[in-house]
Amino acid sequence: MTSNNKHQSSNRLINTYNQMMAAIREKFENADTSDLTLQKALNAAKEQAVHLGEVTVEEAHEISEYIKRDINDAAEYMMETSAEFGDWLMLDIEIIERNIIDLFLSVADRTRIELEQFQNPPHVPNEYRSGEITGPGTLVCTQCGRNVSFVTTGEIEPCPECKNTVFQRAQSTQP
Repeated sequence: MTSNNKHQSSNRLINTYNQMMAAIREKFENADTSDLTLQKALNAAKEQAVHLGEVTVEEAHEISEYIKRDINDAAEYMMETSAEFGDWLMLDIEIIERNIIDLFLSVADRTRIELEQFQNPPHVPNEYRSGEITGPGTLVCTQCGRNVSFVTTGEIEPCPECKNTVFQRAQSTQP
């Protein structure tokens, strides 16, 4: 795959991630909340993306797993620490597109509420790998500790410092 084709494919997946997040938010805003779960909203968003011909079934499934990982990380962090969303991002919230933040926060907050209904074991940090798509926030290289920030949805590249391909969500140093 040429560099240009890889870039176009990455942009297509990033756009689909954002469109699926918008579809999930719309489901939460327009549905009877007692009946809707994140998984149901994700399934509907996947079906919509495939139906519109934006991605294959496999790509939609992969993107939904990225979304679920990102949302669960944000929701668990906010639930465990009572911290604000901006602390979890470890970014200046003013530099991030407002609509991306609104989308992500509304879905993460709804997921936090779902998680509070269950007694969960302690959170095991998710791994983020090069080539995957992630939402806004800061990842830390598991090898050298370098922070890599995303101000919008993006493809995870190898660590610019050590070329490692595995990251974890950075934890805020805020109390």
